[in-house]
Amino acid sequence: MPRPTAHRTPFGSAPEDAEADLWTLDSGTGVRAEVLTYGGILHRLSVPDVRGRSRQIVRSLPAMDDYAKDHPYFGALVGRYANRIAHGSFTLDGTTHRIPLNDRGHALHGGPEGFHTRVWAATAQEGDTAASVTLRLHSPDGDMGFPGALDVCATYALDASGTFSLDCTAATDRATVVNLTQHAYFNLGDDADILGHTLEVDADHYLPVDPEGIPESDPAEVRGTPFDLREPRVLRERFALPNEQLAAAGGYDHCWVLRDPAPGRLRRAARLTAPDASRVMEVWTTEPGIQVYSGNLLDGTFTDGEGRVHDRHGAVCLETQHLPDSPNRPGYPSTVLRPGRTLRTRTEWRFPHLSAPH
Repeated sequence: MPRPTAHRTPFGSAPEDAEADLWTLDSGTGVRAEVLTYGGILHRLSVPDVRGRSRQIVRSLPAMDDYAKDHPYFGALVGRYANRIAHGSFTLDGTTHRIPLNDRGHALHGGPEGFHTRVWAATAQEGDTAASVTLRLHSPDGDMGFPGALDVCATYALDASGTFSLDCTAATDRATVVNLTQHAYFNLGDDADILGHTLEVDADHYLPVDPEGIPESDPAEVRGTPFDLREPRVLRERFALPNEQLAAAGGYDHCWVLRDPAPGRLRRAARLTAPDASRVMEVWTTEPGIQVYSGNLLDGTFTDGEGRVHDRHGAVCLETQHLPDSPNRPGYPSTVLRPGRTLRTRTEWRFPHLSAPH
């Protein structure tokens, strides 16, 4: 079996006179991933279909200059806090902390200068069965209003079977809150949108949100709603159902509460299937939730390097993470990290069609 490889090439000048690199991980068996040191961005992920035809399955931007401008987190490694913190404020150990507001009066994805805007230090490793690139970032005390100096390590790996993974660790010198995620936009097929895709989410509950994307209640049962994805459902059919939550968001932009949220246990969270079933992707994670965002606000403003337009419902994000606004919700799984403890999280993207008999 071919040996997986890791290869670095310059990608361009990032803000503040930093240079960004592109790391290519090649499984040797058809799957290739390209990761940028800028923003920890998953720039490309090429996966063969059942007939061996390879295709780029994540939406991207053409060049470094495009990523350096404001964009909806294409492929980004998001932190210090993924999703929303209501009104950009939370209290920890009696002290109130304020995060810059960047989404309808709330703090989204760590604030306007979150981890998606930083250049990470990188090292690579090649082995007999996998290749990886490890990204490291130091976030100082007070960064975007968050307490504590935080050291983050994120390792992207690709093995010979085609499984792509992300392992993150974080440590702090002062109590803080941390919620990390990967914000890739997926489209497994040849259509311009993902409405013909089938999605299954391993969750019995989801979080209804108010018009500003903040959870408005405790987790609600998916049963009897368009959010019931316990069995594979075609997205177009789900979106056609009458529902105030769907109508307000223009599709999905909600967090599902995964079954069996035992800390550190890797289990399946979602399964996405192309319209012709030529590609199948499973998302496995140790996280308690998954935010499904169906590209409701993509409007054709952005294109990739191949001329594809990123339009409404052109892709779907499957963001494994803790629940939104957890620092203000004591009933949610805690996102507090204290000195002497290490945050650990793992997400895998598996492609079972590659090993299925044809």
